[in-house]
Amino acid sequence: MTSSVHQPTLVDREIERYGMLDRSPRRDLQSLVDLIAAICEVPHAAINVIGSERQHQVVAHGFEPSVCAREDSMCAVVVDKPDAVVVADSTQDPRFSDNPFVTGEIGVVRFYASAPIRTPEGLAIGRLCVFDDVPRELSALQRRSLGVMAAQVTDLLDLGYRSQALERSLLELTQARDDLRLTNEHLTHFAGQVSHDLRTPLTAILINAELLASHPAVEGDPEVSEMVHAVNDAGHRMDAMIEEMLAFAKENGRLRPVDTDLTDIVAHVLVDIAPLVRRDDVDVRVGSMPRVPVDPDLLYSVVLNLMTNAIKFARPGTRPVVSISADPLPRHWRIRVTDNGIGVPQTRQDAMFTLFARADDSAPGHGIGLATAKRIVEAHGGNIGMDTPAEGGTSVWFDLPL
Repeated sequence: MTSSVHQPTLVDREIERYGMLDRSPRRDLQSLVDLIAAICEVPHAAINVIGSERQHQVVAHGFEPSVCAREDSMCAVVVDKPDAVVVADSTQDPRFSDNPFVTGEIGVVRFYASAPIRTPEGLAIGRLCVFDDVPRELSALQRRSLGVMAAQVTDLLDLGYRSQALERSLLELTQARDDLRLTNEHLTHFAGQVSHDLRTPLTAILINAELLASHPAVEGDPEVSEMVHAVNDAGHRMDAMIEEMLAFAKENGRLRPVDTDLTDIVAHVLVDIAPLVRRDDVDVRVGSMPRVPVDPDLLYSVVLNLMTNAIKFARPGTRPVVSISADPLPRHWRIRVTDNGIGVPQTRQDAMFTLFARADDSAPGHGIGLATAKRIVEAHGGNIGMDTPAEGGTSVWFDLPL
């Protein structure tokens, strides 16, 4: 007796390459889905990726993402359609009238619309869909926006894939050479590759965000307009950070410090992590910040990394509390980010600032962020460290000279 074994198709391999099914929902994709739901004025939206056997909802708006069999999927019916599909009343459409998401067996979808998600090579891997439990129509502008946002999904997925590929390349490089041979020439080459590979999809994101900002439907809705401008502002900050990192590497770690109010840097970070804060119901507490002579774009990346880590390593079943404060010491300011998360064993705290170090093998991430933060802080003439508060959690501090 023989048993059949499922062989992955090209689509399955592409979905696996993007790593969409084995990671936590990305906040950039979540923001995009929230935005298209607002533009189309519907209660539900999702990014559905469709493999040879199942449909996976990577992120969703208005309901919890789930997995269903491909034969039950509405998006699978039109997955190869090159344009947007809009169905005012699915009970009157022979393609969908007996679908379990329409009949009530799984759901009661009446209005359905979707646009294709394709790889840069043109392979259809899913749909960006919006739906409602009552019949409705989309305006011409809403239909165009659905197509634009579906293309944006591809750009974001490609950006994420390129970032992962760069991390893997850096790991292979480090394993092949010992740390003493990682010269500034290597760093400059790596920074140049990061700048080139990240800017291609980032440019597409910024162009699409600017186009969306000028649409009447966006301009007429303050909440949607605020979300679009937040995407645009975050993209420009990321572009500036890429440029600053490249210059930092090329100039052998030399800074371009200016008198900077750290309150502004913290404010920019809070805007960019706002979706993560809302998702995890994080209690963020910000103390008074000083003015210091620093390189603002590089220091932004330090604060962003520490705040993101503090949220990422939350304690299960406990509301995350993250605070950032500044204390004056005799010769410097000590900036401290403290959380009530799972903590780091004291025996591992010093090692956490070396490249590719993690609290343990099961911890998320690749161990690059804190090593980069250490390099930037030390270039400013300061030190960085970690300790454990009496009440538990982790407190990461760094010093900036007065």
